[in-house]
Amino acid sequence: MDWKTPTRLVPASPDNIAAAGQRLREGKLVAFPTETVYGLGANAFDDAAVSAVFAAKERPQFNPLIVHVRDRREAEELAMFTPLAGRLAEAFWPGGLTLVLERRPSRLSLLVSAGLDTVALRVPAHATAQTLLREARVPIAAPSANRSGRLSPTTAAAVEEQLGENVLILDGGPCPAGLESTIVGFDGDKPILLRPGATTREALQSIIGSLSDPVGDHIRAPGMLKNHYAPRARLRLNATNVRAGEALLAFGAAPPRAGVVRNLSPSGNLKEAAANLFAMLRELDAVSESIAVMPIPGHGLGEAINDRLARAAAPRD
Repeated sequence: MDWKTPTRLVPASPDNIAAAGQRLREGKLVAFPTETVYGLGANAFDDAAVSAVFAAKERPQFNPLIVHVRDRREAEELAMFTPLAGRLAEAFWPGGLTLVLERRPSRLSLLVSAGLDTVALRVPAHATAQTLLREARVPIAAPSANRSGRLSPTTAAAVEEQLGENVLILDGGPCPAGLESTIVGFDGDKPILLRPGATTREALQSIIGSLSDPVGDHIRAPGMLKNHYAPRARLRLNATNVRAGEALLAFGAAPPRAGVVRNLSPSGNLKEAAANLFAMLRELDAVSESIAVMPIPGHGLGEAINDRLARAAAPRD
């Protein structure tokens, strides 16, 4: 394929994935689907390529990146595993869980860690992501494929809207989970839920017991900025009515009347709501400057949904 052609969004076919793997080895960028959201990938061993990710996203370099690897063996070449981390990896990899662990000496770019002594690692479950990792033959540093602070993309078209001129995009269809991975770090032997996400707190606790919440404002992992995942529109959370000029992001049966409505899940299914969250926020953002958001239960995937909504609604500089 001629990468200089205007078309940069291509189907995630075997030939295109193989060519994308070569592109990554050459230090170029590739956007690709995972089970959570689309990632903007670079060779994690290449300082210049990783730096290009920060530039393409306009991402502050104090915000670390997640490194995607093929399997636990590759992860253990890059980081020190604690016994609890090993249990979590065994239970949830491949899948929507990122582990923040102490780095080992390796070729891994220091930029992925944003000056920390740790690295965030994940083994994705999506078939396209797994194939791309095999073809690339290098770990892939890949934050979400969007401008920094904006809504994470769950379709290739959403990536193209923000980054289409800068990267090759492998179109593997909509991301099934629709929320970023859960991130767990460790303070000694104590596991800490740094970011709720596609793997629920309840599922994690069934394997390792209680999880602590982070203390303070120190950025220890991706997705911890107070204002993040934000549409351009202003969000009003836990709304039970709709004000003049507001669009409505609804949840459950019989939502309030509004001119423009998107319902995350008419049946009140949190898995469906998570899968729809970013796409529906993007649709409402295109037609309204204000969005009323109905209350979302806080259990299960609702914890991660509410985390994203709170960050999206946070005051902006």
